[in-house]
Amino acid sequence: MTTPAEPFSPALRRSVGVVMIGASLSFLDSTVVNVALHTLSVDLHAGLGTVQWVVTAYLLALAAVIPATGWAGRRFGAARVYVAALAVFTVGSVLCACAPTAGTLIACRALQGVGGGAIMPVGTMIWTAQSSKAQMGKVMSLIAIPIILAPTLGPAVGGLLIQGIDWRAVFWLNVPFGVAGVVLAVRLLPREEPQVQGGGAGRLDVTGLVLASAGIVGVTYGLAELGAAAGPDTAAAVALPVGLAALAGFAAHALRAQRPLLDLRLYGGRAFTAASVATFALGAANFGGMILMPLYLQTVRGDGVVLAGLLLAPTGLGALLSAPFTDRYGAGITAFTGAAVLAVSTLPFVFLTATTPYALICLVMVVRGVGFGLSVIPAMTAAYRALPPDKIPDATPQLNVLQRVGGAIGTAVLTVILNGRLHGHPTPAGRADGFGTTFVWVLAITVAAAVPTLVLARTERRARRRADAPRPEPGPEEVAEATR
Repeated sequence: MTTPAEPFSPALRRSVGVVMIGASLSFLDSTVVNVALHTLSVDLHAGLGTVQWVVTAYLLALAAVIPATGWAGRRFGAARVYVAALAVFTVGSVLCACAPTAGTLIACRALQGVGGGAIMPVGTMIWTAQSSKAQMGKVMSLIAIPIILAPTLGPAVGGLLIQGIDWRAVFWLNVPFGVAGVVLAVRLLPREEPQVQGGGAGRLDVTGLVLASAGIVGVTYGLAELGAAAGPDTAAAVALPVGLAALAGFAAHALRAQRPLLDLRLYGGRAFTAASVATFALGAANFGGMILMPLYLQTVRGDGVVLAGLLLAPTGLGALLSAPFTDRYGAGITAFTGAAVLAVSTLPFVFLTATTPYALICLVMVVRGVGFGLSVIPAMTAAYRALPPDKIPDATPQLNVLQRVGGAIGTAVLTVILNGRLHGHPTPAGRADGFGTTFVWVLAITVAAAVPTLVLARTERRARRRADAPRPEPGPEEVAEATR
């Protein structure tokens, strides 16, 4: 079943272009600093344990602000919040570039994360308000470009800037693009009226915000520390259960509150629930698997960080190749097909050796990119299509959280497994075997991620059958009533 093409309005084209600028910066900065930690430790005279917080502070601030974006977009207007978020991100980048100490840099990265975390959810609210359900898949295929390319190119871009200039250039890079994005957003984005009257945003659910932010930050930090430490780190052991308890408390609160921060009743719909679970599971399968290949290239093949980063680029190429097909057929069957492609393309990595040809690795990475584009994008599109427009502000932050937490879980689990497999294997051949064994787990996670996409495909098929079923002929009494 194909979806009829529907041209983009000029306003929609402008909104998509502006949102892509902010999304690219936000996702790029989630990985671009990773390669600078050693340099930062030397230049700022701080230990790696302290400098690691330059990455962690950004991720935690980003996760903490996402739950409030739906309410903020309704209360102040999505375009206004987007401009403010991108401005905060840009100012944070300037402050990071000028930071004299590690502590100052960590604080400025947290400020940067507050802006970066709001950009994507509020940007999604902007373009969904201007697009029909038939256009959402095509728009998602465009928005997915920065989601896929930016994190994969981040380490390579960071490595090139650090080698060619210094670590401060990593942050100065954001400034001209951020300023241009703010100017374009002010000039091109539509100005909607804030929903301040009854039926609009209402008061901020402070209890829900505290519980949701604490839960997401606790789970994200706990999983990140678990993956980094490869063991029961004390901080992770405390943060993870506290985060889970806070999320449970938020769920209980949200189901009772009249105006909850996030409307969990959306999961009463079968299509939205299946699409949301698929988004979470595919986030774990994709982003968790993505962390392994640069580690393989550096620890087994001895490649530098720049080359390792560039060898991830074929994933983005594959995702771009899949773009014309992400909205051509039903979202459910497309997402299931993408998950199947991901599973098949993971098989060669199970048999990695210390001498696997680079050409084969690049080819398989392209195929994985195709699977990424055909799975994640249609799943998120199906979630948005399953809801009326007024529910999009509630759904957007939830889907962003699901994707990011899914990626954190996949990354943590696979890092722990990999560290266990590499222990006691100093030779390249032994390490390559450890990576191959870890990719078996990637394959298992990918197969598990295919299950909700299959449920989504069946749900969509049933919905089409009901829509296409012939309606019964009206009886004599109904005809008489209609003619009165």
